[in-house]
Amino acid sequence: MSDKTMTADEVVSRLSSGMTLGIGGWGSRRKPMALVRALLRAGIGDLTVISYGGPDIGVLAAAGRIRRLVTAFVTLDSIPLEPHYRAARERGDFELTEVDEGMFMWGLHAAAHRLPFLPVRAGLGSDVMRVNPGLRTVTSPYEDGETFVAMPALRMDAALVHVNRADRLGNGQYLGPDPYFDDLFCEAADAAYVSCERIVDTAELTKEAAPQSLLLKRLAVTGVVEAPNGAHFTSCAPDYGRDEEFQREYAATPWPEFAARFLDGDEQAYRSAVQAWHQERP
Repeated sequence: MSDKTMTADEVVSRLSSGMTLGIGGWGSRRKPMALVRALLRAGIGDLTVISYGGPDIGVLAAAGRIRRLVTAFVTLDSIPLEPHYRAARERGDFELTEVDEGMFMWGLHAAAHRLPFLPVRAGLGSDVMRVNPGLRTVTSPYEDGETFVAMPALRMDAALVHVNRADRLGNGQYLGPDPYFDDLFCEAADAAYVSCERIVDTAELTKEAAPQSLLLKRLAVTGVVEAPNGAHFTSCAPDYGRDEEFQREYAATPWPEFAARFLDGDEQAYRSAVQAWHQERP
């Protein structure tokens, strides 16, 4: 069993423009933001991004790195619509495939099980089929004869996720109230890179938490990055909550100004800039 630890920069060195990239988390919760910031520094673009979107989508869209987005929503949770995403969409900067949350989940399941699609009731009777004319329906071959949406598999070249703890082999643990779909992102991708708050020995993963918290299996993980505070400014419960003050600053600041102050450097420079910003607050 091999040691899969690497740095964020080593992760993005394995990525390239034109890829289909999945990003785990949900809205402004447990997003792998340190990896996303490394992706921004690397200049990788022309991406198809698959995400239950939050500021990961906002920063990539504002920086012009997205060619196509597949999502069910893009939100900052306490701010309903991600403002930098909205501005990019209003400019028509990228193609959008927007589906129901349940359809998105079954697309991940289909990809994880290496199926071309899975039938799902979600989306029927809505405008999802109208705004996504490429979607198809299938009819049950059994006596019920029911019609379903055939949700295509959401296959990915690579996935990025963030968890609370991981070991060097790639086993990942979440300690918060919701696992989201990070395991499916890893299983649906050809390669999966996991950042975590802390790398621990394998035995520690179940020492103080239930076995059910072991969300990610090493067989589905390609690399592990220790990134303390790596989800900032999103939440990573119970380690820390969302940095609401800084999120409001991000949402209200024009992108060039925000990027120049906070993203014009490495991860340590980002942390220092955020700390300085907080110290300036009255």
